[in-house]
Amino acid sequence: MRGALARPRQPGRDRPIPITPSFLRRWPLPLPDGARGKDGRGGVCIVGGCVEVPGAVLLASVAALRAGAGRLQIATVRDVAPAIGVALPEARVVGLRQRPDGELDPVGCRGVITKMAGHDAVLIGPGMGPESGSAARALVRGWRAQPGPPTVILDAGALLALTRERFHSGAGGGSVIVTPHAGEMARMWDVEAAEVRRRPLELAREVAAHLGVVVVMKGAITFIVGPTGRAFVNERGSPGLGTSGSGDVLAGIIAGLCARGASAEQAAVWAVHLHAQAGERLSRRIGRPDAIGFLARELSGEVPQVMARLARR
Repeated sequence: MRGALARPRQPGRDRPIPITPSFLRRWPLPLPDGARGKDGRGGVCIVGGCVEVPGAVLLASVAALRAGAGRLQIATVRDVAPAIGVALPEARVVGLRQRPDGELDPVGCRGVITKMAGHDAVLIGPGMGPESGSAARALVRGWRAQPGPPTVILDAGALLALTRERFHSGAGGGSVIVTPHAGEMARMWDVEAAEVRRRPLELAREVAAHLGVVVVMKGAITFIVGPTGRAFVNERGSPGLGTSGSGDVLAGIIAGLCARGASAEQAAVWAVHLHAQAGERLSRRIGRPDAIGFLARELSGEVPQVMARLARR
């Protein structure tokens, strides 16, 4: 089974599994089918952006390609689509109808929904602002209506489509990954951010079980939890990862790994480690392991080298 974990000896259910290089080497990523060219590496569709934050989809898109995706489509607001296409000539870019405030218009999202089914992973949310909840909900409803829906990653503004009552992945539906930080989890689950910081693993397990999703609970220590309650923990990284756009890069890495055939859980675990290691490499390049000052756009360039090192036994 592609992306299945050859189960190593694990801690008990209540103790998350540490993400280490040796653990990941026992859970290798699926190998692309070289005979099929770019189709053998899968396709990613990224939907998001607004006039005020046009670059988020660009950060996520580059990360998806660096993680190994073979095909890329970007759907963003019409005013910035040409600039995104020039900045990333590897992508097909679709301009969508926008509202007067520069956010995606829910009606304009209908045109891209049918294109989601032609991709292996769909990332919704990078660069979508707090006023884009209706567009996010329209996109999620459209994704669910597709036959055999691809894996979907909900990030940033798309998390506004989730509440305790509104959403459940459902039996037989496509896999769903959500990537909240403490503030987003607090808004999504109607709790205080301080409570999320106090018990992130417990809340991540609650959300994963209630919604039937894989939760990437981002923070200085990041937890990944699946619907069964199995949890993983990453304590690596660099303070430099706390920078604008870093989360967009992580979401893009997850999407790229899903496109390659990794399961939702495996893609989330691997992506969190790759993202953390990329930050550590850039910090060391600046001068010390805890150095800050690198940019989110620089993280993606480190990902292929980190993957290559993990592929060596």
